[in-house]
Amino acid sequence: MSIRRPRLGEIKTLFGAIPRKTLPARPGCAFQPVSAVTLRYPTDYPVGVAVLAYRLPGLKARDYAAADILARVLGSQRGDLYALVPAGKALFAGFQSQFLPRAGIGYAVGAFPKGGDAEALLAQMRAILARYAADGVPADLVDAAKRKAIAQLAFQKNSITGLANAWTNALAFQDLDSPEDMAAVYAAVTPAEVDRLARGVLQPAHVITAILTPEPSGKPIAGKGFGGAESFAAAPEKPVALPAWANAALNRLELPKSTLQPYSTTLRNGLRLIVQPEGISDTVTVLGSVRTQADLQQPKGQDGVGEVLSGLFDFGTTTLDRLAFRKALDDIAASENAGYSFAIAAPSAHFARAVQLLADNELHPALPEAAFKIVRQQTAQALAGQMQTPDYLFARAINQALLPPNDPALREATPASVLKLSYSDVRNYYAQTFRPDLTTIVVIGNVTPVVAERVIAARFGTWQADGPKPDLNLPAVPPNPPAQQVVPDKTSVQDTVALVQNTPLTLRDPARYALTVGNQVLGQGGFASRLWRDLRVKTGLVYEVNSSFDIGRTRSTYRVTLGCDADKARKARAIVVRDIEQMQQQPISALELKRAQGMLIRRIPLGESSVNAIGGALLYYAQHDLPLDQARIAAQQYLQVTAPEIRTAFARYIRPKDFVEVVKGPAPR
Repeated sequence: MSIRRPRLGEIKTLFGAIPRKTLPARPGCAFQPVSAVTLRYPTDYPVGVAVLAYRLPGLKARDYAAADILARVLGSQRGDLYALVPAGKALFAGFQSQFLPRAGIGYAVGAFPKGGDAEALLAQMRAILARYAADGVPADLVDAAKRKAIAQLAFQKNSITGLANAWTNALAFQDLDSPEDMAAVYAAVTPAEVDRLARGVLQPAHVITAILTPEPSGKPIAGKGFGGAESFAAAPEKPVALPAWANAALNRLELPKSTLQPYSTTLRNGLRLIVQPEGISDTVTVLGSVRTQADLQQPKGQDGVGEVLSGLFDFGTTTLDRLAFRKALDDIAASENAGYSFAIAAPSAHFARAVQLLADNELHPALPEAAFKIVRQQTAQALAGQMQTPDYLFARAINQALLPPNDPALREATPASVLKLSYSDVRNYYAQTFRPDLTTIVVIGNVTPVVAERVIAARFGTWQADGPKPDLNLPAVPPNPPAQQVVPDKTSVQDTVALVQNTPLTLRDPARYALTVGNQVLGQGGFASRLWRDLRVKTGLVYEVNSSFDIGRTRSTYRVTLGCDADKARKARAIVVRDIEQMQQQPISALELKRAQGMLIRRIPLGESSVNAIGGALLYYAQHDLPLDQARIAAQQYLQVTAPEIRTAFARYIRPKDFVEVVKGPAPR
């Protein structure tokens, strides 16, 4: 992920001869003071949202660093805004910011349940911000924000885009020589500067207030389908002759080179550890996952117990309460989250302490009973709104049409099921589902495998499982019959059309490689795909289209998603069916095959363009019992796939007449 000197020389060769020119003067920005106003809109969000927005200094401003620190302080989980959440006064609360060259925006955000009192929440948010403006912000939170801001400069090196953005901001906006110089700017910020800025910015006369109130959009209704198939004659296409250099590059298909050499071991308690050393920055990221399948693990009558449990990890540990735990993280400039998916990122010097805190939160969460009552109520309130949203009804309609009655995946947490949960239900579920032999941890960053294994084993090695390891594989499902439904969405003037079906494909089926290459030709290759060409370029029937496989251990689906006007959905569906049938009846062309292979294998190195992408891929492979070099294996398979194999796979695994058709938006006409 670093730029080598030969590459810099190549860049100079390609661009160094371009003559320097004087750019025209940019137009001035004479901002007038913001006038207070209140905006009210309906929303299809599952919860209501209250916002207080303020203008902040921009990236080029002298006090940009102070503004950034102020925004971080106001958004701290040790701050008074976030405290509204654990107190049960808001479903979410915090402060966010966005900075542009000449100005920035900072906004306090609070979420309230459907039917809740937005004005009461806004009054509490205003009071908190007014108190900060009048009395100043806590000095220890300023120090913590400065440590986090300086540490983030190192974390930006962990991705190509992050590194590019860091250099752009430093050179173009801060007038610095490198991103590292920004560390000194942050270090120089004083609590007095932050307090002065807070007094000037957090003014009631200059705040934009916004209230988004959730409204139901309607229930699914039975549909009659899109009618019979229609025929469309394809418009003639002219062959395009590529330049020689482009043609040579297109024809050159090589296995991508990888620098990854992950170390893998399994601790005595069954926990799998993977370590990938990376020296791009002086940081370490730990990613982890406890494999879970709530549809199989939640006891009867306890739907939603996993969601309530997940919300309790924010309340500290048995040795550190919520605020003390967050302060311990702030002291080492670490970012952490716990639960079934867990992670921590910290400077390398604090790796051991970071793992200690992460393990304490995962293995010894406080799970306080008073907090349980608050989280249970918040979860029920959020579900009450969520279950009426078009997106939820859309997904629910698809699952109900795909799956047989009483399938475990049709289990549904409701406000009633959540409110029936007891404190012991949650504690028992934690003891039942958190097991080392279902856990994978990936350590990636500036640390050796020896050190990583020693530290992880010291904190997670004594964790023991109780009872036999459960089978978390959902049962296979039969082919689905065709079905149609419409989910009203009065917030949308266009339709989202999902054509979905079960397919007997699994992660162990070698045919998945041929299907992946074929799907690149059909609908996942952007402008180069058949569906995009036939539905967007030639006919203008859709705004967007894509197709994808969701491949699991025991059950998989194939999906085509369209975005179109209601009066064009029938025609678009007919073309989708026609194009799939062509994939089943005729081999794709040699050019299409080579283009699809090239796009797939050239995309693989992008999966190694950031620490999080690398760590996430390794975690996925391990949790799905795939080789850690699965990307290399896939690339080899893609290059060996033939056009007849693609035709055979599509004919075997896809049933174009048996799609479940669910439309979100106006009914097709």
